Amino acid sequence: MLSYRFLAALLSLGGLFVTTLSPCSLQAQPTYQRPVVIEKKSEYKSLVRKDPDQALIELRTVIENPVYDLRYATSQNFTGQALYPLGTRFCYLRKPAAEALSRVAASLRKKGWGLKIFDAYRPFGVTELFWKLIGDERYVANPAKGSGHNRGIAVDLTLIDLHTQQELDMGTGFDNFSDTAHHSFTDLPATVLQNRKLLREEMIAQGFVALETEWWHYSLPNGAKFGLLNIPFKKIR
Repeated sequence: MLSYRFLAALLSLGGLFVTTLSPCSLQAQPTYQRPVVIEKKSEYKSLVRKDPDQALIELRTVIENPVYDLRYATSQNFTGQALYPLGTRFCYLRKPAAEALSRVAASLRKKGWGLKIFDAYRPFGVTELFWKLIGDERYVANPAKGSGHNRGIAVDLTLIDLHTQQELDMGTGFDNFSDTAHHSFTDLPATVLQNRKLLREEMIAQGFVALETEWWHYSLPNGAKFGLLNIPFKKIR
Protein backbone atom coordinates (compact mmCIF):
# COMPACT_ATOMS: atom_id res chain seq x y z
CA MET A 1 0.00 0.00 0.00
CA LEU A 2 1.32 3.45 -0.87
CA SER A 3 1.75 5.83 2.01
CA TYR A 4 -0.44 8.93 2.00
CA ARG A 5 2.56 11.25 1.71
CA PHE A 6 3.95 9.34 -1.25
CA LEU A 7 0.58 9.26 -3.00
CA ALA A 8 -0.01 12.96 -2.43
CA ALA A 9 3.43 13.73 -3.81
CA LEU A 10 2.80 11.54 -6.83
CA LEU A 11 -0.43 13.32 -7.59
CA SER A 12 1.06 16.77 -7.11
CA LEU A 13 3.73 15.94 -9.67
CA GLY A 14 0.92 15.24 -12.12
CA GLY A 15 -0.40 18.76 -11.64
CA LEU A 16 -3.23 17.63 -9.39
CA PHE A 17 -4.23 18.77 -5.94
CA VAL A 18 -5.35 16.68 -3.00
CA THR A 19 -6.23 18.10 0.40
CA THR A 20 -6.15 16.41 3.81
CA LEU A 21 -7.03 12.93 2.63
CA SER A 22 -6.96 10.69 5.69
CA PRO A 23 -4.34 7.92 5.44
CA CYS A 24 -6.81 5.44 6.90
CA SER A 25 -9.17 6.07 3.96
CA LEU A 26 -6.68 4.51 1.54
CA GLN A 27 -7.58 0.84 1.24
CA ALA A 28 -5.10 -1.80 0.14
CA GLN A 29 -6.10 -2.98 -3.34
CA PRO A 30 -4.59 -5.68 -5.54
CA THR A 31 -1.43 -4.51 -7.24
CA TYR A 32 -1.56 -3.81 -10.96
CA GLN A 33 0.86 -3.27 -13.78
CA ARG A 34 0.84 0.38 -14.77
CA PRO A 35 -0.01 0.70 -18.47
CA VAL A 36 1.68 3.02 -20.93
CA VAL A 37 0.53 6.55 -20.13
CA ILE A 38 1.32 9.77 -21.98
CA GLU A 39 2.73 12.11 -19.36
CA LYS A 40 4.47 14.87 -21.31
CA LYS A 41 2.85 17.70 -23.24
CA SER A 42 5.40 17.21 -26.03
CA GLU A 43 4.32 13.58 -26.47
CA TYR A 44 0.69 14.60 -26.57
CA LYS A 45 1.34 17.35 -29.13
CA SER A 46 3.29 14.93 -31.32
CA LEU A 47 0.37 12.52 -31.21
CA VAL A 48 -2.05 15.26 -32.26
CA ARG A 49 0.15 16.28 -35.18
CA LYS A 50 -0.01 12.73 -36.49
CA ASP A 51 -3.73 12.32 -35.84
CA PRO A 52 -5.94 15.41 -35.25
CA ASP A 53 -8.64 13.19 -33.71
CA GLN A 54 -6.34 12.78 -30.71
CA ALA A 55 -6.71 16.46 -29.78
CA LEU A 56 -8.45 17.36 -26.53
CA ILE A 57 -11.15 19.91 -27.34
CA GLU A 58 -12.50 22.34 -24.75
CA LEU A 59 -16.25 21.76 -24.86
CA ARG A 60 -17.22 25.43 -24.90
CA THR A 61 -15.61 25.68 -28.33
CA VAL A 62 -18.10 23.23 -29.84
CA ILE A 63 -21.18 23.42 -27.56
CA GLU A 64 -23.29 26.51 -27.02
CA ASN A 65 -23.23 27.51 -23.34
CA PRO A 66 -22.71 24.15 -21.64
CA VAL A 67 -23.09 24.26 -17.86
CA TYR A 68 -20.05 23.01 -15.97
CA ASP A 69 -20.29 21.59 -12.47
CA LEU A 70 -16.81 20.10 -12.23
CA ARG A 71 -17.15 18.22 -8.98
CA TYR A 72 -13.56 17.01 -8.78
CA ALA A 73 -12.32 20.60 -8.75
CA THR A 74 -14.26 21.04 -5.50
CA SER A 75 -14.79 19.00 -2.35
CA GLN A 76 -18.35 18.14 -3.48
CA ASN A 77 -17.53 14.63 -4.65
CA PHE A 78 -17.41 11.18 -3.10
CA THR A 79 -13.87 11.68 -1.73
CA GLY A 80 -14.70 14.98 -0.03
CA GLN A 81 -11.48 16.35 -1.55
CA ALA A 82 -10.52 18.59 -4.48
CA LEU A 83 -8.78 16.27 -6.93
CA TYR A 84 -8.28 18.82 -9.70
CA PRO A 85 -6.64 22.20 -9.16
CA LEU A 86 -9.07 24.48 -7.35
CA GLY A 87 -10.79 26.81 -9.78
CA THR A 88 -10.46 24.50 -12.79
CA ARG A 89 -12.83 25.89 -15.43
CA PHE A 90 -11.99 23.77 -18.43
CA CYS A 91 -13.56 20.56 -19.66
CA TYR A 92 -12.04 18.50 -22.46
CA LEU A 93 -12.87 15.54 -24.68
CA ARG A 94 -11.01 14.00 -27.61
CA LYS A 95 -12.21 15.52 -30.89
CA PRO A 96 -14.65 12.76 -31.99
CA ALA A 97 -16.25 12.66 -28.53
CA ALA A 98 -16.50 16.45 -28.34
CA GLU A 99 -18.13 16.62 -31.77
CA ALA A 100 -20.57 13.83 -30.89
CA LEU A 101 -21.51 15.60 -27.65
CA SER A 102 -22.06 18.83 -29.56
CA ARG A 103 -24.61 16.99 -31.71
CA VAL A 104 -26.33 15.73 -28.57
CA ALA A 105 -26.50 19.28 -27.22
CA ALA A 106 -27.88 20.64 -30.49
CA SER A 107 -30.62 18.01 -30.57
CA LEU A 108 -31.58 18.64 -26.94
CA ARG A 109 -31.62 22.41 -27.39
CA LYS A 110 -34.41 22.11 -29.95
CA LYS A 111 -36.50 20.45 -27.21
CA GLY A 112 -35.66 22.97 -24.49
CA TRP A 113 -33.08 20.85 -22.69
CA GLY A 114 -29.39 21.42 -22.07
CA LEU A 115 -26.36 19.61 -20.66
CA LYS A 116 -24.67 19.97 -17.30
CA ILE A 117 -21.24 18.33 -17.25
CA PHE A 118 -19.70 16.91 -14.10
CA ASP A 119 -16.51 15.49 -15.61
CA ALA A 120 -14.91 14.60 -18.92
CA TYR A 121 -11.16 14.13 -19.47
CA ARG A 122 -9.61 12.95 -16.22
CA PRO A 123 -5.83 12.65 -15.70
CA PHE A 124 -4.67 9.08 -15.07
CA GLY A 125 -3.30 9.94 -11.62
CA VAL A 126 -6.83 10.60 -10.37
CA THR A 127 -7.95 7.15 -11.54
CA GLU A 128 -5.11 5.64 -9.52
CA LEU A 129 -6.35 7.48 -6.45
CA PHE A 130 -9.94 6.34 -7.05
CA TRP A 131 -8.73 2.73 -7.18
CA LYS A 132 -7.00 3.16 -3.83
CA LEU A 133 -10.20 4.49 -2.31
CA ILE A 134 -12.85 2.25 -3.91
CA GLY A 135 -11.22 -0.66 -5.74
CA ASP A 136 -14.54 -1.83 -7.22
CA GLU A 137 -14.69 -2.01 -11.01
CA ARG A 138 -18.45 -1.47 -10.97
CA TYR A 139 -17.78 2.13 -9.95
CA VAL A 140 -14.16 3.06 -10.68
CA ALA A 141 -11.76 1.99 -13.40
CA ASN A 142 -8.93 -0.40 -12.69
CA PRO A 143 -5.76 1.55 -13.52
CA ALA A 144 -4.32 -1.53 -15.20
CA LYS A 145 -6.86 -0.87 -17.97
CA GLY A 146 -7.30 2.88 -17.58
CA SER A 147 -10.64 4.55 -18.14
CA GLY A 148 -12.56 6.24 -20.88
CA HIS A 149 -12.07 9.45 -18.93
CA ASN A 150 -8.28 9.02 -19.09
CA ARG A 151 -8.64 8.54 -22.84
CA GLY A 152 -10.80 11.64 -23.19
CA ILE A 153 -13.78 9.78 -24.65
CA ALA A 154 -16.05 9.54 -21.58
CA VAL A 155 -18.26 12.16 -20.02
CA ASP A 156 -20.34 12.38 -16.82
CA LEU A 157 -23.37 14.58 -17.28
CA THR A 158 -27.05 15.24 -16.71
CA LEU A 159 -29.88 17.23 -18.26
CA ILE A 160 -31.11 20.70 -17.36
CA ASP A 161 -34.15 22.75 -18.28
CA LEU A 162 -32.75 25.59 -20.40
CA HIS A 163 -35.41 27.98 -19.15
CA THR A 164 -34.88 27.41 -15.42
CA GLN A 165 -31.33 26.02 -15.53
CA GLN A 166 -32.51 23.37 -13.07
CA GLU A 167 -31.40 19.75 -13.29
CA LEU A 168 -33.95 17.15 -14.31
CA ASP A 169 -34.67 14.60 -11.59
CA MET A 170 -32.57 11.49 -12.22
CA GLY A 171 -33.38 9.73 -8.98
CA THR A 172 -29.91 10.01 -7.46
CA GLY A 173 -27.11 12.51 -7.46
CA PHE A 174 -23.81 12.17 -9.32
CA ASP A 175 -21.39 9.48 -8.05
CA ASN A 176 -24.05 7.53 -6.21
CA PHE A 177 -22.58 4.06 -5.60
CA SER A 178 -25.83 2.15 -5.18
CA ASP A 179 -28.02 0.04 -7.40
CA THR A 180 -30.50 2.93 -7.57
CA ALA A 181 -28.11 4.59 -10.03
CA HIS A 182 -28.12 1.58 -12.36
CA HIS A 183 -29.94 1.80 -15.67
CA SER A 184 -31.64 -1.50 -14.88
CA PHE A 185 -33.12 -0.16 -11.63
CA THR A 186 -36.75 0.64 -12.38
CA ASP A 187 -38.31 1.10 -8.92
CA LEU A 188 -38.38 4.85 -9.49
CA PRO A 189 -41.03 7.46 -10.34
CA ALA A 190 -42.11 7.49 -13.96
CA THR A 191 -40.70 11.00 -14.42
CA VAL A 192 -37.24 9.88 -13.31
CA LEU A 193 -37.31 6.88 -15.63
CA GLN A 194 -38.37 9.13 -18.52
CA ASN A 195 -35.59 11.61 -17.80
CA ARG A 196 -32.97 8.87 -17.78
CA LYS A 197 -34.44 7.45 -20.98
CA LEU A 198 -34.26 10.85 -22.67
CA LEU A 199 -30.57 11.27 -21.82
CA ARG A 200 -29.74 7.70 -22.78
CA GLU A 201 -31.50 7.86 -26.13
CA GLU A 202 -29.91 11.18 -27.09
CA MET A 203 -26.43 9.96 -26.18
CA ILE A 204 -26.78 6.58 -27.88
CA ALA A 205 -28.10 8.26 -31.03
CA GLN A 206 -24.73 10.02 -31.38
CA GLY A 207 -22.63 6.93 -30.81
CA PHE A 208 -22.09 6.94 -27.07
CA VAL A 209 -22.40 3.81 -24.94
CA ALA A 210 -24.01 3.82 -21.50
CA LEU A 211 -22.36 2.40 -18.40
CA GLU A 212 -24.90 0.12 -16.70
CA THR A 213 -24.02 1.11 -13.13
CA GLU A 214 -24.00 4.90 -13.62
CA TRP A 215 -26.87 6.76 -15.30
CA TRP A 216 -24.60 9.81 -15.81
CA HIS A 217 -21.65 8.08 -17.54
CA TYR A 218 -21.30 7.67 -21.31
CA SER A 219 -18.32 6.96 -23.53
CA LEU A 220 -17.44 6.27 -27.14
CA PRO A 221 -16.67 2.63 -28.00
CA ASN A 222 -13.35 1.33 -29.33
CA GLY A 223 -11.33 3.40 -26.88
CA ALA A 224 -8.08 1.55 -27.61
CA LYS A 225 -7.44 4.05 -30.42
CA PHE A 226 -6.96 6.76 -27.80
CA GLY A 227 -3.99 6.45 -25.47
CA LEU A 228 -4.18 7.04 -21.73
CA LEU A 229 -3.25 10.57 -20.69
CA ASN A 230 -1.90 12.09 -17.51
CA ILE A 231 -1.53 15.62 -18.87
CA PRO A 232 -2.42 18.32 -16.30
CA PHE A 233 -5.21 20.65 -17.35
CA LYS A 234 -2.92 23.68 -17.38
CA LYS A 235 -0.66 22.02 -19.99
CA ILE A 236 -3.34 21.04 -22.50
CA ARG A 237 -3.91 24.44 -24.08
